[in-house]
Amino acid sequence: MTTRIIGISENRVSNKRLLIILSTITVLLLIPFIAMQFTKDVNWQVYDFVVMGVLLLGTGLALEFVLRKITSIRYRIMLAIFILFICFLVWVELAVGLFGTPFGGS
Repeated sequence: MTTRIIGISENRVSNKRLLIILSTITVLLLIPFIAMQFTKDVNWQVYDFVVMGVLLLGTGLALEFVLRKITSIRYRIMLAIFILFICFLVWVELAVGLFGTPFGGS
């Protein structure tokens, strides 16, 4: 009986974290969308929103996976920093083409 209660409690926490991840992604994508309404300096296409949404969702889900599966706090922190670093590198590459790949920005 105790295991079932703990499982339900853990499931609710995980669902709450997923809701927070999705809400954060939505808010972050709303920033350039709203900025586009007021200035011509921000000019995102639908493709840009899709790519950034996939990048943010992938990062969020990877962090959620680490939180669910890794029990050691030390390894959680190390993996979270690594995941965020990779996300940052992909973001920079897509924005300005730091590494010169065909996907890099101009």
